[in-house]
Amino acid sequence: MKKVLVLGGSRYFGREVVERLRDGGLDVTVLNRGSTPTPSGVAHLIADRDDEGGLKAALGSRSFDVVLDQVCYTPVQAAIARRVIRAGRYVMTSTIEVYDQVRTETPMAETLVAPVPVDLGAPSYDYGEGKRQAEAVFAAGDTPFASVRVAHVLGGDDFTGRLRHYVERLDAGDAVDIHAKPRPSTFIHAREIADFLTWTVLADFTGPINAGSHGELSAVDIARAISVEPRFRAVDRDASPFSFDRYAVLDTSRATGLGFSFSTTTDWLDEAVENARKA
Repeated sequence: MKKVLVLGGSRYFGREVVERLRDGGLDVTVLNRGSTPTPSGVAHLIADRDDEGGLKAALGSRSFDVVLDQVCYTPVQAAIARRVIRAGRYVMTSTIEVYDQVRTETPMAETLVAPVPVDLGAPSYDYGEGKRQAEAVFAAGDTPFASVRVAHVLGGDDFTGRLRHYVERLDAGDAVDIHAKPRPSTFIHAREIADFLTWTVLADFTGPINAGSHGELSAVDIARAISVEPRFRAVDRDASPFSFDRYAVLDTSRATGLGFSFSTTTDWLDEAVENARKA
């Protein structure tokens, strides 16, 4: 039986991944800080991943066939994990934000993120840079490594409030703040990214891979899924979530070439809106 360690996995689509792996007959262990109960039928280790000594003590002599790291945000966290966790393969949940410095008018392939220097002494890291450097730390190790660059997630038990922001404003007749010319990006339903991460854990490929549904969406598209006549206000800064001033669409051909079939945003966008409306 394949042994899988999930770092994080206590909420949103991470919890769904844990349940899918458990239901698939895998020996699943979840490691987190213990603030949220884990699903039944999985082992639970409590540690703060930033505390190297505590992490080492919690893991003891355990080793795993695959690690799924849902909560790695900095190269420092990646370096600690590399030193402490014994695994046959390491999968990190990354983000579309690793492409935040890319300027292109075509879908963004995995190769567009160039190797980046790692700074383990920075006082802080913005989200995209922290993920880029974390990927670089793992990629430099000896353990086979894959990073899943996840599109913007909608639907499910979404705690971020980003889609709800649109629903609440537009349902109240208020305007949504967007860029003068909002550009499209890639999105994925929480259910589908849980499926994709489960598929990734069971696979054996390495390297970065993009994950997102077909059918790009702009802030205007999202608003029109909520209201027949949405109101907008053009702003230069502090635009609403999911309003982008650059083309930010993922090329998912690597994933489809390896055998994963993505849905289309029209399959689930209305459902995601209704979920946000009920939240």
